[in-house]
Amino acid sequence: MGESIKVKLVEMRGITKRFPGVLANDSVDFSVEPGEIHALLGENGSGKSTLMSILAGQYRPDGGVMLVKGKEISFRSPRDAIKSGIGMVHQHFKLVDNFTVTENIILGDDRTPFFCRLDSLSAKISRLGEEYGLTVDPGARIDQLSVGEKQRVEILKMLYRGSDLLVMDEPTAVLTPQESEELFANLKKFAAAGRSVVLITHKLNEVLSAADRVTVLRGGRTAAVLGREEITESKLARLMVGRDIDPVKNDSKDFAGETVLELQGVGAMKDVGRQGLRNITFSVKRGQIFGIAGVAGNGQKELAEAVTGLRWVHSGRIRINDKDITNLSPRVIADLGVSFVPEDRLGMGLVPGLGIVDNLILKRYRKAPVAGRYLIDYKKAGQEAERLVKEFDVKVADFRSPVSLLSGGNLQRLLLAREISENPSLIVVVYPVRGLDVGATEAVHSILLELRRKGTAILLVSEDLEEIIKLCDRVGVMYEGEIAGILPGGDIRPEEIGLLMMGSGISREGA
Repeated sequence: MGESIKVKLVEMRGITKRFPGVLANDSVDFSVEPGEIHALLGENGSGKSTLMSILAGQYRPDGGVMLVKGKEISFRSPRDAIKSGIGMVHQHFKLVDNFTVTENIILGDDRTPFFCRLDSLSAKISRLGEEYGLTVDPGARIDQLSVGEKQRVEILKMLYRGSDLLVMDEPTAVLTPQESEELFANLKKFAAAGRSVVLITHKLNEVLSAADRVTVLRGGRTAAVLGREEITESKLARLMVGRDIDPVKNDSKDFAGETVLELQGVGAMKDVGRQGLRNITFSVKRGQIFGIAGVAGNGQKELAEAVTGLRWVHSGRIRINDKDITNLSPRVIADLGVSFVPEDRLGMGLVPGLGIVDNLILKRYRKAPVAGRYLIDYKKAGQEAERLVKEFDVKVADFRSPVSLLSGGNLQRLLLAREISENPSLIVVVYPVRGLDVGATEAVHSILLELRRKGTAILLVSEDLEEIIKLCDRVGVMYEGEIAGILPGGDIRPEEIGLLMMGSGISREGA
């Protein structure tokens, strides 16, 4: 009996995985004990997602062995991994929107009989949810649920299939602080019941509060395995990036000047024909970072697009430097001094198939010195690209290679380099550090704070409350397309923003 307790739930020995031109995992060792929460950390490109994809049966390793409960095993598909008790909860949920909770949970499960009684299965799912504090209505359709409830469905799906190990990929990326707290309380319940959790995250505070052990990957290799008593934020950051990280934050000095951006009663529609923005009113001054917080889907995307001319505004007015720009074209608005760093770096911000030079001149190919008499002056364009790459420390091997080959951090620096080089009076930045490691995050934050010091007005849209509190002079919280409240920066509590994010205390003045 004592011997069986010592057997590791999962053990990966010498795992190696190659992709064309990349050694993603280089003889990595990783193990999970029964009943533990094990955090997996690493920079972008360190190999952690590849390692977990191998564990979840999505990739097959080129070398090394895997053991589950002491028995050597090889997975040919995610179905094999689920049968062995390993389930992965992805950051982007794999749910069918117009199916009910019960239908999603039993979908693809071999044990579901051809003729089944959904009411008895729903009752079973309800009991499972109550046991682990994951209450959700089994009869509700997925598109009727909040983001936090959808995540519960994903976890219940794995628990229903009997998973002993849950792999959670960036589980709090789209949750409010209250939902995150509730999630970690539930994860601790799983561990207490003998199930294990692997937590892939960039948020070091989550690791400190929840992890029993931490494995840090760097450059595709295991940099360290730490026990709970050895974990500190500075040590983890140093292990991840190989150097000390100097945290940056808003120094609270008042750089605010005249008003740059002003919205008065702005309304706009969503893509699906529903109201996306309702009576939005606020202003942003020079040298000020105005944060927009909220759970994804509450109008942040529509707001950023309305300000930059990408979405039609059906009511209200938008002014830049006291000039009415409502429903002007994106090119005209850009020429008036508005830069935009969108959420989708590759799909919307940059052209994946083009090289560094072409991407950097996308907004200036019509202007001197890049515009020649008849054609683009690629000599001058190349010189300008070299200057920006050096100034913003973008790590590139070849200026002609497509930018799709760059890491997330370098893509974001490249995008910021292009937009900031336009010397904007307003820059709209959406989720600037989503998916970036701690080193790249601090670099982007430093760039934004330097812009603030130089007098640029910044509209920062983020779901990361730590980032909002750290950087912003004022914070507007969005709920269902409205500004639920505006808070002064400096001393905001996450719980205060979290309540507004859930619609508690919503202000409808002037609606």
